[in-house]
Amino acid sequence: MAVPKRKHSNARTGSRRAHDAKTAKQISYCASCHAAIPTHVVCPNCGSYMGRKVVEVEAT
Repeated sequence: MAVPKRKHSNARTGSRRAHDAKTAKQISYCASCHAAIPTHVVCPNCGSYMGRKVVEVEAT
């Protein structure tokens, strides 16, 4: 099995990991109630998805 001859420097490791940072979730707005929700998720406020009523939401 191949083994590295020398240790990679911190700069080299950091350069490789430069694109590994977490990104913020995409936020979209519900078409019926205009609440901010993550993309591709049923709206927890009104229960609609892509403009259609999908889930019946209990009034609290």
